[in-house]
Amino acid sequence: MTIMKRTLPRRTVLRGLGASLALPLLDGMVPAFAATRNSAADPVRRFGAVYVPNGVEMRAWTPPGTGQALELTPILEPLAPVRERLNVLSGLADKVAIPREGEGVGDHARAASTWLTGVHVKKTEGPDIRAGVSVDQIAARAFGNETQLASLELAIDSVEVLGACDQGYSCAYTNTIAWRTPTTPLPMENNPRAVFERLFGATDSTDVEARLARLRQDRSILDFVTDEADSIRRTLGSGDQLKLAQYLDAVRDVERRIQMAERQSDREIPVVAQPAGIPDTFEEHCRLMFDLLILAYQTDLTRVSTFMFGKEVSGRSFPEIGVPGGHHGYSHHQNDPENLAMLARINTHHIRQFGYFLEKMQSIPDGDGSLLDHSLFVYGAGISDGNLHFHLDLPTLLAGGAAGRVQGGRHLRYDHDTPLSNLHVAVLEKLGLPVETFGDSTGALRYLTGI
Repeated sequence: MTIMKRTLPRRTVLRGLGASLALPLLDGMVPAFAATRNSAADPVRRFGAVYVPNGVEMRAWTPPGTGQALELTPILEPLAPVRERLNVLSGLADKVAIPREGEGVGDHARAASTWLTGVHVKKTEGPDIRAGVSVDQIAARAFGNETQLASLELAIDSVEVLGACDQGYSCAYTNTIAWRTPTTPLPMENNPRAVFERLFGATDSTDVEARLARLRQDRSILDFVTDEADSIRRTLGSGDQLKLAQYLDAVRDVERRIQMAERQSDREIPVVAQPAGIPDTFEEHCRLMFDLLILAYQTDLTRVSTFMFGKEVSGRSFPEIGVPGGHHGYSHHQNDPENLAMLARINTHHIRQFGYFLEKMQSIPDGDGSLLDHSLFVYGAGISDGNLHFHLDLPTLLAGGAAGRVQGGRHLRYDHDTPLSNLHVAVLEKLGLPVETFGDSTGALRYLTGI
């Protein structure tokens, strides 16, 4: 990192004609002679949680060995490029998702709502919902003082939260994993245009007609700030000029893809009709949302996120990868080899999108490392075997280096029924936010730094 005597304000943004665009962290924003202290010893840490519904084909998920030299299974193979920043964690349990006496069915709702909270939820279809504060919101309370957005909640499925979705449980329990308070679930956003405008804005006016007029112009947000961007670029060193150019290219590419999705929104889409602004395929949708999340991290607009590949009981089909039936149906596989093969194919498709995200995070410089080096992501589900609605031995990944606080490239197997909340306690500690307890934790998960 170059040490400069002249610095740009950290909050520098490009503004023009109702549009604003945050800048990534540039070397020129680091105070002179303080670069080492600010970027290496005390880098910005980021957190994210990525959820998959309906369980996983565990026989194609779990690595055969433990400890060093992580051996990737067929489902996990797409993560090979980031193997050294990955830990597979086995033995963790979400026992608070198990029904209490008299509660009966509803495992899907309990799985999603307890995954990040560690608190058994109240069974109700009405407005008197109750869960717990999720771990992402613990981090958001701390990091949100430094960012424009305390957290981002992203999803691929519909974001409706009304009614009952799992036999006696409110949809609020199945459709989000983020809880600001025990009675305040945070809605997920699945429209890329809405996320883009939340990050970068579209107009100074909140009037609907003004917003629609902006969309009809069909111009990039960068067109509004070109002169100012050129002015800033001339003041930067060569390294920062390259970093800024790459960032602006990424912003333009994301907006181009959103605009294309909007222009194609009148097409007939098989199986499920998608709202305007949402790409036709699951893969395109996921990658666009991940790219928006990367821009949010890169510009320090937020340091905390949650991402749902699907809501529980999701019946999405994936004909583009040869899976014609619904996800939830295949998860109730009854040990049928064909159903198991289809479920594994879905699980691998999810992992492939997550791998895309991690590889891009790894490719973006951040201080003396990359965005992935300084971040920590939990990936997994609140159900292991969907056929049994099993909440034990959950499929769990931990990705990222947490600024040198987490060692990777391993499969760590913990004692049977180790609370998933122990991982959350450890994650908060690695993020510099130590807590004594969380949810049903019995301590912090060990061995994440080294065996």
